[in-house]
Amino acid sequence: MDGISARKFNVGGVLLDRPFKIRRLGHFGFNVRNFDACVRFYSDLLGFALSDSLDFSPRLKNKEDAGKFDTTTGWFMRHGGDHHSFVLFPKPVLDHIGGRTTREDMTVNQITWQVGSLREVAEAENWLREGDIRIRRSGRDTPGSNWHVYPFDPDEHINELYYGIEQIGWDGRSKPGALHEEEFHEQPGLPQIPEYAEVDRARANGTDIASGYRHEQTLEATYDVGGVLLPRPFKAVRIGPVRLFSDDLDASLAFYRDRLGMTVTEEIRWSGHRCAFLRVNTEHHSLALYPIALRSELGLSEHTSCMSFGVQVGDYAQLRAALGFLEERAVEIVHLPPELSPGIDYSAFAIDPDGHAIQLYYYMEQIGWDGKPRKASERRRTGDEWPDALDPLPDTFAGEPFLGPLG
Repeated sequence: MDGISARKFNVGGVLLDRPFKIRRLGHFGFNVRNFDACVRFYSDLLGFALSDSLDFSPRLKNKEDAGKFDTTTGWFMRHGGDHHSFVLFPKPVLDHIGGRTTREDMTVNQITWQVGSLREVAEAENWLREGDIRIRRSGRDTPGSNWHVYPFDPDEHINELYYGIEQIGWDGRSKPGALHEEEFHEQPGLPQIPEYAEVDRARANGTDIASGYRHEQTLEATYDVGGVLLPRPFKAVRIGPVRLFSDDLDASLAFYRDRLGMTVTEEIRWSGHRCAFLRVNTEHHSLALYPIALRSELGLSEHTSCMSFGVQVGDYAQLRAALGFLEERAVEIVHLPPELSPGIDYSAFAIDPDGHAIQLYYYMEQIGWDGKPRKASERRRTGDEWPDALDPLPDTFAGEPFLGPLG
């Protein structure tokens, strides 16, 4: 640890090595070329609901350039009450606007981590800048209304530390456009008024607070999922882990461990390659780092630095049903060596229309008070044959639960 990290910071009455603490992976996103096909894949097939759109044409230097693209609009998507847990933006437009990266294989839009308060966001920015970490921007964006700061990792992946994302309730509506005026494009002064007061102010100005976007479900709900009829035989209940290929594993590990404060759960060697698994809460890992040389060995797409993005479903039965559902709809399913996903037993990877691998799974090993993962020899062995049902593990159905109704 360097001299900056040697200090202690009072975070809510607890002394920590940094002025913030990441609680969980909040959202993630891809920039894609086959935009409409990817929207159908993530919405119709995986079940992420559209929560708001964002038109990038106002950011073009020449407005007539908008006609050069199939679309200039991206989508925010969700699997639960957060305004978005996934974003899908058009890569040709963002590449044209520029300012993000020079890498041809950068399709990760952002990797977003939730901290506990607005003060943590502001003080995280100051602390990161002291350490000469490159910051893209900070402030507050809409749609979503979350306060944030965006640091780059050594491979140019954009991370986000955020607080206070908009919640979408029983009516399925996001905030109306009039409430998008509360934007900040630099670190805000503290304290800020609460969101409740923002809504009251909008109501006093005559805003119809029930006029926000609502995703219209067009697929018939015919599958019995835990006693609820859904359009798919499974429900996404959690996102992550994010798996990244790195040009310099030591540099990336130092960034996520020493700068962002993640805990290394374990490291492995596979086919001569060193791989690292880091956590932010009790899950075995929410981030995994692999050397870039492994990408071609695994036969994964050379167009992206993301090995995979994880989507957890409700249980093992749903996982089996999800794979059958996707295969029936001509989605390519691949299986990667399970040793590369320690802490997860049965899983498979669905390939999206742009070639990204989406890891579908149902179980993640949980780490207890002693901080020790289960020994590899004590983990469930998986093979090509998947049984109809499994014996429980000590931490089956443990970890972050899904809140709210399934549909």
